[in-house]
Amino acid sequence: MTTSTPTQVRTRFAPSPTGYLHLGGARTALFSWAFARHHQGVFVLRIEDTDLERSTPEAVQAILDSMDWLGMQPDEGPFYQMQRMDRYREVIARMLKEGTAYYCYSSPAEIEAMRDKARAAGLKPRYDGTWRPEAGKTLPSPPAGRKPVVRFRNPVDGVTAWNDLIKGPISFDNTELDDLIIARPDGTPTYNFCVVVDDWDMNITHVLRGDDHVNNTPRQINILRALGATLPEYGHLPMILGPDGEKLSKRHGAVNVMEYEGQGYLPEAMINYLARLGWSHGNDELFTREELVAWFDTRHLTKSAAQWDPKKLNWVNAHYIKTTTDADLAAHVAPRIRTRGGDPDAVDLLAVMALLKDRAETLEQLADGAMLFCAPFSPADPELQAQYLDDGAKSLLAAFAAKASDLAEWNTESLDGLIKELLTEHGVKMPKLGLPLRLAVTGQKQTPAIGAVLAIIGRERVLQRLAAA
Repeated sequence: MTTSTPTQVRTRFAPSPTGYLHLGGARTALFSWAFARHHQGVFVLRIEDTDLERSTPEAVQAILDSMDWLGMQPDEGPFYQMQRMDRYREVIARMLKEGTAYYCYSSPAEIEAMRDKARAAGLKPRYDGTWRPEAGKTLPSPPAGRKPVVRFRNPVDGVTAWNDLIKGPISFDNTELDDLIIARPDGTPTYNFCVVVDDWDMNITHVLRGDDHVNNTPRQINILRALGATLPEYGHLPMILGPDGEKLSKRHGAVNVMEYEGQGYLPEAMINYLARLGWSHGNDELFTREELVAWFDTRHLTKSAAQWDPKKLNWVNAHYIKTTTDADLAAHVAPRIRTRGGDPDAVDLLAVMALLKDRAETLEQLADGAMLFCAPFSPADPELQAQYLDDGAKSLLAAFAAKASDLAEWNTESLDGLIKELLTEHGVKMPKLGLPLRLAVTGQKQTPAIGAVLAIIGRERVLQRLAAA
């Protein structure tokens, strides 16, 4: 790990690899990343993988892939808690020696009995301190063969308070906090303890995380104080709600962040949209990654829950598609065309992107639209041909083909001019020529502007298909 000056901002994102990276986690990572970047600080990625039963290598990779796709590469890490077990044991041994931690031999059944007794007395259910060393107190003899847990010796009086970066002043009476288990009977450390040692060792100055961690914070502060460590500043982010106001779930779109990549969202759009879920800069709705970093300030993080809005995400994504270069869009869309069985090299894909980008909300929609040009040609349904390709339509198509073959330049402007000329010459409205043209050349009734479509398909293929019709 890199040594740092005391004034250097250091943030961290510390997901547990028990599943994919979801939207709430991605937003937490984004705010931590943006805060570090704004202050020219360091952003640390830490994988909290001590839950051996639920942590998987696949979940770790999903987290790394999501961070990479969103462009939030860490300055340090990833660090893995399972690789730091010796350090945790070293700190526990020190705490046992200094008396800030102690062995507790109470069995789970005995702990539950303590809690039942407290409930019956109308008190908060908690561990009663049977094995907590106190001056003048005689401890029971350790039961034979029972392995103890290690508990933190929490202060019994006063309050633990901090000025939350988002919620403002928060305090807990220490009498409400029982002596937390920091190591299990097999010696493995617990979550709250590992977090404390990691934040201490990694010189974390600011912790931004979900407000489901508020109750953990006083416990972690007290352990840090017992270790003589400098406290980070804490900020707890409200949750994200679904469009219906309920907790965000899979039915709302709370899925693996990488599924949004598969659905055709651009990472820049996801960054922009996630940033607006609980943070604002005036009335700005659209901003670049660079502007986010320049503007980011915890004072503008909201105390209230944010609401997920898929329509708003689509609007943001549509903006980024419009402003992305045709070459970059083509690079994104070409693999999606191949997945659909099309050939992105069959046409000028950049021209296709230029034609379609203004009406697409996702890359998937772009790929669907591009199949008009990249899929093998299929003639229109015979019923449609019989309905629209009558003798009058075929006569117009023949006239169009004759003049189109002699065009000096094959482009949208010249083709649009030819269509207007024929409409005037034959005294008909656009549907009389446009619809038969679409059916004959594309096999479809609806397409983008027909002149642009014909220009992209190319003179040779257009004339071949007209002759066949």
